[in-house]
Amino acid sequence: MPVRRLSRRALPVDTVDLARYLVGKILVRETPRGRLSGRIVETEAYPVGDPTSYAYRGPTKRNAPLFMERGHAYVRLVYGASYSLNVSGERAGVGAAILIRAIEPLEGVLLMQRRRRGAKHVDLARGPGRLAAALGIDPRFDATDLAADTTLWIGHMAGAATSVGVTTRIGLSRERDRPLRFYAIGSPFVSGPKRLIAGGTRAARARRARRG
Repeated sequence: MPVRRLSRRALPVDTVDLARYLVGKILVRETPRGRLSGRIVETEAYPVGDPTSYAYRGPTKRNAPLFMERGHAYVRLVYGASYSLNVSGERAGVGAAILIRAIEPLEGVLLMQRRRRGAKHVDLARGPGRLAAALGIDPRFDATDLAADTTLWIGHMAGAATSVGVTTRIGLSRERDRPLRFYAIGSPFVSGPKRLIAGGTRAARARRARRG
């Protein structure tokens, strides 16, 4: 099925809503050697006012893309070792972020394997750093408009539906219990502890227990 670019109008004007909405959408990277693409299967929201967000302390030269209109890329070097792809999630001037944590490779798998030599298919882009490495995402794509650019963009396939689950976020020392991580239910390409996917958040388990 053809992948159609998402317009900015289609993107929810709310970081949490957008993080959920992006699960099941298609991340596309056009290269001279061909197209690389994958279905987004995992995201995390870092909404307005979140002290763990890169945008929390206000706009700087470094985090400026997070204060652009929703749908702009923010490429961050993490621990000096790997890049991660984040997406701005609010109106212009309001800082918030969505971390794209994992994709299910669809097109250009051989090209991804060349970038990630020795990795199993399921691990090619399972995790933020692996995703960026597999697609060749680096600082060149910082501030890219994912709703308009021709080399890195987000699209969708008509009729495609994804069941979305929610858990707490991964790898944080603060704000750990907020249900802001969204994933494609049943996908083996989702990263992180399987116990989170199996059990959900403590709040979710408590709600299920009350319902009997």
